[in-house]
Amino acid sequence: MIAVGNGSLIFSSPLGCNLFEAQSTKVGFVNFPATTLNCRRSLTSTLTNLAPIKANGGSRMSSLKSGIEVNSNERAIINNSDDSSGSSVRHEISTKGKRSTNIVWHKCSVEKIDRQELLQQKGCVIWITGLSGSGKSTLACALTRGLHSGGKLTYVLDGDNVRHGLNRDLTFKPEDRAENIRRIGEVAKLFSDAGIICIASVISPYRSDRDAIRSMLPDGDFIEVFMDTPLGVCEARDPKGLYKLARAGKIKGFTGVDDPYEPPLNCEIVLEQEGDKCPSPEDMAEKVICYLDVKGYLNA
Repeated sequence: MIAVGNGSLIFSSPLGCNLFEAQSTKVGFVNFPATTLNCRRSLTSTLTNLAPIKANGGSRMSSLKSGIEVNSNERAIINNSDDSSGSSVRHEISTKGKRSTNIVWHKCSVEKIDRQELLQQKGCVIWITGLSGSGKSTLACALTRGLHSGGKLTYVLDGDNVRHGLNRDLTFKPEDRAENIRRIGEVAKLFSDAGIICIASVISPYRSDRDAIRSMLPDGDFIEVFMDTPLGVCEARDPKGLYKLARAGKIKGFTGVDDPYEPPLNCEIVLEQEGDKCPSPEDMAEKVICYLDVKGYLNA
């Protein structure tokens, strides 16, 4: 028996295991349903007596102390000492340059295919590119809403939103723009590897930057969507007032005004105006969803 507050949780023994009584449905801030739970995993060892759980005076993590020294050879020595055992572990890493060198990829037994099976979908990156005001964010929201209503797990990485946090230290200089895209691409790759349909809505004006993200992902998992909206239409919309500021010379290096936008040459999807009429966000989202369906991304 495990005593928890005024209630008790009673487990059968050996650990098969069945939770057949829960006198209290509230333990701390975790709610346990007062229903029968079955553990499918069978263990070879048996458990005859369960003593009441007692809180430790201090956790191991709270007693872990770290010290970092940097020697003249530009190598950092990290000392981790555990007061509870008196042991010490030293790790030496290179600090010269921006790239980590002494690192090894640690493989996990749960892989992308397992996560996809769990989610019943395939992870990918939908990269929406186009001028400011072309409708990228609007499409991204309509797309995630449509997929969500169909039971698919998505996440949107919006160019402006990411600059509020992860990329808040970056400017709009060419080198920072490249780093901005690289970081978003790396995060999108992680989402894709998690089995999630990641939707990135970023101007990303340079082909080389977009192609670099494509090369990071498995074949077919980078789906480039080009919002082929004319500059005049984008400037007429000007939802953020940025074109007006750029034309007045108050913003330098603004894409479409005094900085180029390089349209994709071989993107998967092109969304453009039909004459003078712009398709609704829902119609455009449906085209992308149809593409995902045909390519098998909506099933594991």
